[in-house]
Amino acid sequence: MNPARVVIVTGGTFGIGRAITLSLAARGHSVVAFGLETAQVSSTAANAIPSLKAELEQRGLQAVLMEADVSKAEDVARVVDEALEKYGRIDALVNNAAIGPLGTVLDTDEALFDRIMAVNLKGPYLCSRAVLPHMIKAGGGAIINVGSGAGWGKPNMAVYSASKGGLVALGAATAYDFLHHRVRVNTVVPGGGGIVTGMSLGRVGGDPSRFGQGAPGTAAGRSVNGEDIANVVAFLISPEAETVSGTIIDVGCFAHQGGPVPAKSATQTI
Repeated sequence: MNPARVVIVTGGTFGIGRAITLSLAARGHSVVAFGLETAQVSSTAANAIPSLKAELEQRGLQAVLMEADVSKAEDVARVVDEALEKYGRIDALVNNAAIGPLGTVLDTDEALFDRIMAVNLKGPYLCSRAVLPHMIKAGGGAIINVGSGAGWGKPNMAVYSASKGGLVALGAATAYDFLHHRVRVNTVVPGGGGIVTGMSLGRVGGDPSRFGQGAPGTAAGRSVNGEDIANVVAFLISPEAETVSGTIIDVGCFAHQGGPVPAKSATQTI
């Protein structure tokens, strides 16, 4: 059985982050999850802590849930201090929090550009910067960045794509910089379409019936869900992944190789 880890999950109260929080807690890890309770631009994620707390209690699980803004250094410091005060160490960080307004460079004003970058790129920088000294002192750790297929460019996602492309580069550079401190840094990319998050629902006006139609799916014959991402995160923080760093694990659609693969039509044969 893998030893329990102390893990901070940003954006850990809704969507993919919520699934990661629940999955890691179920595996016996000590999780400190945080997010914002007010809906952010182009997102439906709001008031998530009470329902997550109720599910944890229902399942007999525990996690520390906090409201904090990943783009504010003082909020990040407060979360790190809470983890250290409660558990005495930080073994892993999952940089999951993100916002994803659509638009070209002409559609995106300067204030929105700044906010997207503040959450999606500055947030992982602030969190990594805050936990790295503790990981180094402890002899190692794991940082997992949740990326996007948009990180290689997608239409009508100019600034979101730029932020996620930057996250891939930040992760690779950090992996190089702290390799010999035994801090592993990897990026996980959700794929295949159909995964429900506050961001994805926000892009369809919050209507689940409009979401995931025609999604390419995955080799599993279905779309990716939060548990699929959580399984990869659990592996990456485990001793089984102690030599894995600087990698991109694409969960579903080969985004880093030009995917996704179009959905197979009902009449198409092999």
